[in-house]
Amino acid sequence: MTAHAWTRRPLLALGLVAGAMIAGLAIPTTGAAAQQAPAPVIAAAADLKFAVTEIAAAFKADTGKEVKLSFGSTGNFATQIREGAPFQLFMAADEKFIRDLHKDGFTRDEGDLYAEGRIVLMVPHGSLLKPDAAMDDLAAQLAAGRITRFAIANPEHAPYGLRAEEALKHRGLWEKVRPHLVLGENVSQAAQFALSGNAEGGIIAYSLALAPEVRSQGTFALIPHDWHEPLLQRMALLKSAGPVAEQFYAYLKTSKARDIMKSFGFVLPDEG
Repeated sequence: MTAHAWTRRPLLALGLVAGAMIAGLAIPTTGAAAQQAPAPVIAAAADLKFAVTEIAAAFKADTGKEVKLSFGSTGNFATQIREGAPFQLFMAADEKFIRDLHKDGFTRDEGDLYAEGRIVLMVPHGSLLKPDAAMDDLAAQLAAGRITRFAIANPEHAPYGLRAEEALKHRGLWEKVRPHLVLGENVSQAAQFALSGNAEGGIIAYSLALAPEVRSQGTFALIPHDWHEPLLQRMALLKSAGPVAEQFYAYLKTSKARDIMKSFGFVLPDEG
């Protein structure tokens, strides 16, 4: 993980939500399906972990087709695609990565805007930090010297980490919280760190905070959307995309998939 020296802090017992937030998910093939072409691999931003896993299950139930899901940092995925990673569809957390890949000839087109994401301040049960939308308690606890660790995704390659940085700067807390930051490789790992019990809290994706596996571990407050640049999330088919990837791409635009996205707090592009 690339990180500034001041972000390298040890963490213990990070397993509270590890089972729910494994970086990638592969849906296995069995029987006759195993004789077909390998399931296409979908690169999806980590904030989509729960929503797209549910959509992929619905896709399989409705079509009999399977996809393999890999979740991680949008910036890291973009680098991997440029280096020849065999993804067929890329669901980015920041549309600029899709536009840049298209400009350089890696995607079929500029794809579609599929959602706008939000960020939340989340704290584990028992934390001295109280979540509030204005981050007033975070400011007070920092001033009192009571914050030891605070988790966000790495702003260098994770859009949700960059938006967290922007929100903290808007509130005037960035320089104060910076010495206490622990950086997740992606926003899913940042959620693990924030809820580990070794941090007072962190800023994570709203879509993760709404998932039962995460919500049961703490409480959160939605950060005002105008405290940071919008998280405009775009998807596109890669040049190597096959028919199943194309079918899944189309399925992501159906009412069933859209309803799932909305249930995880995403704002849909034509419903904002």
